Order: sequence, then structure tokens, then C-alpha cells
Amino acid sequence: MNKISLIGAGNIGTVLAYNLSRKQIGPITMVDVVEGLAKGKCLDLSQSLPIENLNIKIEGTTDISAINDSAVIIITAGIARKPGMSRDDLIETNFSIMNEIGKAIKKFSPSSFVICVTNPLDAMVWSLREISGIQPNMISGMAGILDSARFRFFLSQELNISVESVQTMVLGGHGDTMVPLLDLTSVGGIPIKKFIEKSNIKKEKLEQIVERTRNGGGEVVSLMKNSSAFYSPACSAVEMLESYLYDQKKILPCSAFLNGEYGVKGLFVGVPVIIGKKGIEKIIELDLSNQSKKEFQKSVEAVEQLVKKCKKLLV
Repeated sequence: MNKISLIGAGNIGTVLAYNLSRKQIGPITMVDVVEGLAKGKCLDLSQSLPIENLNIKIEGTTDISAINDSAVIIITAGIARKPGMSRDDLIETNFSIMNEIGKAIKKFSPSSFVICVTNPLDAMVWSLREISGIQPNMISGMAGILDSARFRFFLSQELNISVESVQTMVLGGHGDTMVPLLDLTSVGGIPIKKFIEKSNIKKEKLEQIVERTRNGGGEVVSLMKNSSAFYSPACSAVEMLESYLYDQKKILPCSAFLNGEYGVKGLFVGVPVIIGKKGIEKIIELDLSNQSKKEFQKSVEAVEQLVKKCKKLLV
């Protein structure tokens, strides 16, 4: 069975551990620097297994060497946003955490498929790759799946239809400059522009939904005050993990290393990729509209500014 290591025992890590334990994909190791936190949560989770007749090994520890020989490592460690904070405000603190984690991955589990969830996402996954030295196809950031899910949910609510009928994708950096692709959004196979023409949804309302998607994480933070989203990010990371372990070859919007694709080189930015047993097996280049191209470039520039800050922090 495939060993899965979760670094961070906060809300996202906890939901991940629960979700993965029910799927019985493989033994779970949870690591957190807070003494007793991961161990206590894993003990509690382990004691729930007999109730559902599940058998799987779950362990919690403060010792990061326990990630050794993991098939997949999911990183959620770091401070979360509070009301009034942007993802970018977390950069210095979370970079120092990624620095330690990256060194541990390099030493104890350099062949793992690594999924980063920590914000600011694109800059943190870039930092992890630089520090750990792992191959670019074996590390990715979870962002576009979550952002796309939010966009689909908001559209389904407005149109009063099943979310399964809404197909769309959100690209770019995981922040206020993310790019919901309206020109590639459809409802039951019908382009969203046709819905606008039939007055099923007004253009102004659609623009409001785009902005709500961009501020989706901030809306949750403003409501919960002392926490950020955790159910939806955890589910999104699991989809990436399963596509890798089961060689599902799903097309998913993820933060991936670009080496010339979309005119971008040396950055991690949200784009559609195929995830299979070899990690990021292919980056899919879409023909974007002129408006989407402009928005995507603006998003890339925002990511680039954050990465410049991370480069200064590298020692």
C-alpha cells in the first residue's frame, strides 16, 4: 500500500487524514511541530476505525523524518489567513516553514509526489521545489481545482441547476488575479455566452460571480474569523493524490512548473495538467481569448513578484 505523509495537523491536514482513512489508500503519517497535536489527532482517528470496520495504520509525530519513503506528501503546514489579510501577507513566515520541509523531503523522501496547499501557493511550491531539488513533474500546488469548484458552485446556485452540469476552469496564480475562463465555461455543454443571450444570467451577475470566485477564500476567512477554508482544499488535494496513485490521468487545473508553456519560464502557475503515475505528465496549452491572455499575464506577473521575495529569502 502507498504511504501518505501529511505535513501539518491543522484543519486541512485533519480533514485529509479523515478522508484518506476512509478510502484506505495506504498508511498515513501526520507530522506537526506542535507537541502532541498530530499524535493526539491520529490516536483519536485510529480509535474511530473499528466502528466502521476499517483497518489502516495511522500515526502522528513531531519527527519529520517519519515521512521517509512516502509515495505522496501533502503539505498544509503554515499560518492561515485572518480577516483583512491577503495570501501574500503570509510569505515570510510560511517560506521559513517550507525551507525546513523542503530540506526534509530532500533528505528523507526525494522520490515522493509532493502536493503543496500552503499559501501563497504558487510562491510556496516554487520555494519547495528549489529547496528540495525534486523533479518539476513530481511537485504541484493545489489551487485551480478549488478555485474552479467555487466558480462552478456559485454558477450552479445562480442558475438553480446541478453543479454537475457546470463545466469551467480557473487558471493563473492562486490569488486575487486568478483567471476564471468565461470563454471555456459551459452549462450542460451550452456555452455560457448563450445563456447570457437567452437572459438566463445577466452579464453583470456573471462578473459578480467571477469576483466572488477570486475572493472565495477571503469570504470564508471573513466569516470564520480565526480560520480559513479546509473542507474544499482537502477534497481538492485528494483528487490530485488519487489521479497520481491510480494513474487516472485526469485533466486538472494545478500550479505546475512552466518551462516555456504559455510564454512563462521558471515559475509555478495554475494551468491544466494531466496527472498520472509519472506525476505531472503533460501541461495542456489552451487557446485563450485576448482578454483571458491579458488576465493570465497579469496573474503571472503577480506570482513573479512573490517569487522574487522568496529568492531573497533563500540562503
